[in-house]
Amino acid sequence: REELAEMVRVEFAAADAWFEEDERIYVHPKDPFKRIEILPSIRAIRVFIEGKLVASTPSSYHLYETGLPCRYYLPATAVDPSVLRESRTSTQCPYKGVANYYDVVLKKKEDGDGEDGEKETFKDIIWYYRNPTQESSRIAGYLCFYNEKVDIELDGKILERPKTHFV
Repeated sequence: REELAEMVRVEFAAADAWFEEDERIYVHPKDPFKRIEILPSIRAIRVFIEGKLVASTPSSYHLYETGLPCRYYLPATAVDPSVLRESRTSTQCPYKGVANYYDVVLKKKEDGDGEDGEKETFKDIIWYYRNPTQESSRIAGYLCFYNEKVDIELDGKILERPKTHFV
């Protein structure tokens, strides 16, 4: 094609890192028509997986991102540590930075004799940012569940699970 004859394409992954001025960017340059907003909230949140309460907190951060459902970031102390297993998964977001993940491991059923029953693993169901971008610094170390895969109770009301490409 003649219109492309003098053009060069550079894959984003071809460089070790990309910067806009002195700010590192992840995945791709930010879209000027998309944004995030992080708001503190004192509305109580509880998170259930398969009917089991795994997190509860009186306060959180609500993250609004263009085109996605509201995400609820909870303090790490709000989540039952006995169900968390560090995952090897890592992803990147141009607006928030590098995310790490946890799996959640729950007993499938209680054994009558008090022994551990069969366990079920919910892979990469929680993510968090150790060192987020400057604009997302409020959520550093906070944990977020996929709304699409868990039941979230906000102010005593179970929220409808959103339908997104993450299901």
